[in-house]
Amino acid sequence: MKRGIFTAAAGVAATAMLLSACTPPGDGGGDGGAGGGGGEVSVMWNQPFYSMNNNTSATNNVTNANVVYMMNDSFKYYDENLELQDNTSFGTVEKVSDDPLKVKYTYSDNAKWSDGTPVDAADLVLAWAAQSGNFNTTEDAERDDEGNVEDAGGDVFFDAAAPGLALIKDFPEISEDGKEITFEYSKPFADWETNLTIGDSGMPAHIVAKNSIDVEDPEEAKQAVLDAIENNDKEKLAKIAEFWNTGFNMTSMPDNEDLIVGSGPMKMTEFSEGQYLTLEARDDYEGDRKPNVSKITIRYNEDPMAAVQALENGEVQLINPQSTADVLQAVEAIDGVENMTADGATYEHVDLTFDNNGPFDPASYGGDEEKAKKVREAFLMSIPRGKIVNDIIKPLNDSAEVRDSFTQVPGAPDYEKVVEASGIKNIYGEGNAEEAKKMLEEAGVDEAPKVRLLYAKGNSRREQEFQLIKESADAAGFEVLDSASETWSEELGSGEYDASLFGWQSTSTAVTESDANFRTGGQNNFGGYSNDEVDSLYDELQTETDPARQAELLGEVEKHLVNDAFGVTLFQFPEIVAYSDQLQNVKSMTVSPTMFWNFWEWEI
Repeated sequence: MKRGIFTAAAGVAATAMLLSACTPPGDGGGDGGAGGGGGEVSVMWNQPFYSMNNNTSATNNVTNANVVYMMNDSFKYYDENLELQDNTSFGTVEKVSDDPLKVKYTYSDNAKWSDGTPVDAADLVLAWAAQSGNFNTTEDAERDDEGNVEDAGGDVFFDAAAPGLALIKDFPEISEDGKEITFEYSKPFADWETNLTIGDSGMPAHIVAKNSIDVEDPEEAKQAVLDAIENNDKEKLAKIAEFWNTGFNMTSMPDNEDLIVGSGPMKMTEFSEGQYLTLEARDDYEGDRKPNVSKITIRYNEDPMAAVQALENGEVQLINPQSTADVLQAVEAIDGVENMTADGATYEHVDLTFDNNGPFDPASYGGDEEKAKKVREAFLMSIPRGKIVNDIIKPLNDSAEVRDSFTQVPGAPDYEKVVEASGIKNIYGEGNAEEAKKMLEEAGVDEAPKVRLLYAKGNSRREQEFQLIKESADAAGFEVLDSASETWSEELGSGEYDASLFGWQSTSTAVTESDANFRTGGQNNFGGYSNDEVDSLYDELQTETDPARQAELLGEVEKHLVNDAFGVTLFQFPEIVAYSDQLQNVKSMTVSPTMFWNFWEWEI
């Protein structure tokens, strides 16, 4: 999961007033400007963009990934059939040895940052160093209220984790012109083909060096980054990491244009805080993904019905609102609008917090692990999974079912095998308040455990889910407290809640993608869960290339998650992608960046 990764899918609440509070330029249609073939597209999304670096634990979010994808090229990308496609105009990737595993990345001469600087070895080596964890000298860094690293105490701390990259221990071989980079793995790695190849091309090393260690000349700056990494210069790496972690964060158009340098076909030209973000086609882009449209503006509003209204009024041409029965009905009533409704890339789940002295933490019961586990099991049993699906999801998809796997999409080849291995159906079924009440009584707690449930404030579907969970859990003997927050995604991992309700969205088909969610200290392991056997299973999974054995390992992982009462899965998101029939070539897929994956093919 990204940030290996899965990413939080829904976002910060906004109000319907944003539609009229600040109107972005170009409401679709019209003739093209520089770079594009013609036409402008407006899209509505539910959470404002906030970072050009979407690889930290605090910025690992779909809303960032969408914009970064359009502003940066990559070696590979997924099409709507989830088949990896080569982007040879940017570069190529080749496995040159099996034993030891060696992978060579070659940049094309067309691969350039938008300031004219070539993309080369420094950028890829920085991406490896930052995400491998191999150069970190501390795990203990102070964070601000938004979860960003605030102070690492002078130590090296890159706030990122891609487990496969940790298997690359040595500095790579680099060609004289910096265009060819060969990494050697210390062990075989099942998902080598997606390492450093999808999503984005890493952060511009020359920009990082300029703003962290004061090297102005781009070539000298890139060499300074390479030297710092090769020599493990902790003083310089600490400064580089500090800027890498937070230097690319923004909530409006930055004064420092260095922060919006990209390698892809689109450039950021306007960004009004909480309102909209505008991307325009680059004149000087030399790759194959040249867009047909000249401008893409993303408007931000959490309210799904506001998105429907904007589409109906012609203010936007493309929406992907949180789907409810009312939203679907409203979309289907609009003339001149196409609608794609299917299972999406995201699944809903509830995770519990193990390390905050709350109701699910053994520390609250004098270190009694078994008692804390029984309380967790009772709460998870109380969650009415079946009722949630029947009342909220089936009106959108009459074939919807409870999702029973943490790692497999329903209908995937290994789904049933993994579900059977985990035993989740036998233990939790679709939820049962009466059974949960008995389990809680068996746990022997003195009074009703208070459970603070974190979710997105203003998100109508999650508000409905919360009410159903509260009614059932309260009946079972818990007291569920509403901890809805507009900044919920920034609060993940804070320990200021006991259970969280949100969605994971996959960014790849990599078999090791869930590693960061469930491994001890994993980047997306927000609840402090730790199981040595799970860690060992992921170690084995990284090097396992047999698909049958991979499925067995994931089944064993999920069995531990169920037995440890880590959390519970709910449903696969029913997805609505609605767009004006004037907008052509819209295709969605079930991994991030979903409907944005072929933005260069859009046409008005």
